[in-house]
Amino acid sequence: MNAILASGEAATKNQKARAVDMKLEVAVIPVADVGRAKNFYTNLGWRVDADFVRGDGSRAVQLTPPGSPSSIHLGEKSVLFLVVSDIEAARTELAEHGVEITEVFHRGNAGPIGGPAPNRASYGSLASFSDPDGNQWVLQEVTTRLPGRVDTNVTTFTSATELAAAMHRAAVAHGEHEKRNGGQRDENWPAWYSEYMVAEQAGKPLPL
Repeated sequence: MNAILASGEAATKNQKARAVDMKLEVAVIPVADVGRAKNFYTNLGWRVDADFVRGDGSRAVQLTPPGSPSSIHLGEKSVLFLVVSDIEAARTELAEHGVEITEVFHRGNAGPIGGPAPNRASYGSLASFSDPDGNQWVLQEVTTRLPGRVDTNVTTFTSATELAAAMHRAAVAHGEHEKRNGGQRDENWPAWYSEYMVAEQAGKPLPL
């Protein structure tokens, strides 16, 4: 019984110490022919979230099984993606646990470029690490969802940390909104915050 209590106390302590949520969102699966693989999965009824050519010439294809919160990418090697709302905080937390993790970087036409993506563009800032068995993990900062990635009728936050991060981004954006309107206090700020946070998560145009 004491061992069970100790385990529960340790779990609670770890949850309180957590700086940022890390969501297992994408698994890259190796395929020999991207087009053939895409046809196979779409024939199963999987949703196509993205199909485009990156700046470095590689093709990015993402699909999601019906009702699944996680997706797959079609690629050359196996990689697992953890989506975070604050990549600097997530990287610091992992480093404090002794993980050897890269500095934050973003993709360029000629390869990785050090530092976050310009303007901290959603999906652009990355950091990577490997476990003792060589499995590769990639942190990806996502703050504004691409259209079609989530159900636009449902807005969810899985923790107080995630909700606080969304509210902070809304507060910063609302400050710019007030500046554009002559610096006057917006008494209807709760409605503006709500509209901003829902639009951000659904990938819809953000209010100005």
